[in-house]
Amino acid sequence: MEISKIGIVGAGQMGNGIAHVCALAGYDVLMTDISQDSLDAAVALINKNLDRQVAREKITVEAKSDAMARIGTTLKLPELGQTDLVIEAATERESVKTAIFEDLLPYLQPHTILTSNTSSISITRLASRTDRPEKFMGFHFMNPVPIMKLVELIRGIATDEETFKACQTVVDRLGKTGAAAEDFPAFIVNRILMPMINEAIYTLYEGVGSVKSIDTSLKLGANHPMGPLELADFIGLDTCLAIMNVLHEGLADTKYRPCPLLTKYVEAGWLGRKTQRGFYDYRGEEPVPTR
Repeated sequence: MEISKIGIVGAGQMGNGIAHVCALAGYDVLMTDISQDSLDAAVALINKNLDRQVAREKITVEAKSDAMARIGTTLKLPELGQTDLVIEAATERESVKTAIFEDLLPYLQPHTILTSNTSSISITRLASRTDRPEKFMGFHFMNPVPIMKLVELIRGIATDEETFKACQTVVDRLGKTGAAAEDFPAFIVNRILMPMINEAIYTLYEGVGSVKSIDTSLKLGANHPMGPLELADFIGLDTCLAIMNVLHEGLADTKYRPCPLLTKYVEAGWLGRKTQRGFYDYRGEEPVPTR
């Protein structure tokens, strides 16, 4: 099947990035959220990021103008029923995602493919709550979407080959690389990345090193572009905790137990960059370690 119109649920960090790359690749995009302010902010951010690409001569002014013209917004979720592919990029909570799909189902076209940008939740389980598990997949973009080249493509137990190939075609048209992953907790990237971040937090918790020494050690000792605690703040500590909980519960192995310090930061509302405090305090001119 040919995909020409893509619906995106959620106008946050991931949703607006997905809208950006899809529109730039020539797809008509319809983005929805529960807040008009969120939609307006997302469109403004996409415009700003496209301007940055023009300034760096990555794209032309015409390409930017055409991309912006392809992006529509709506507060009405049912309007996404007329799209060929829906990419859900809402909060990383299964109950929220399930409710979105259940609300959308009555309005979908028979051929519409449903996908989730979930970073860890079972695709098979999400698909089972819809009327089209064979047309359901995990479509996991990396953050920031316009820059990162990888998309994890996760089949549920019922996903058919036509759906997989249609999604792979979209990934190719976006100029990204698809990596096929099996439907196990956290898939590939986060199955490996999150335990590393969690171990870095344990290293801090146990007093082995400070925030600064841990991040410096991984940047200079392992050639990572960003230290693990800095990266956790960038991802969002609530998201890190949610993924560790999925790993711990789904694989029943104590090596995936979330560090108590991670839980404490989340309970405090110190979620990283998005709340201005996490393992670093971002309220001044320069980030300052909080421990």
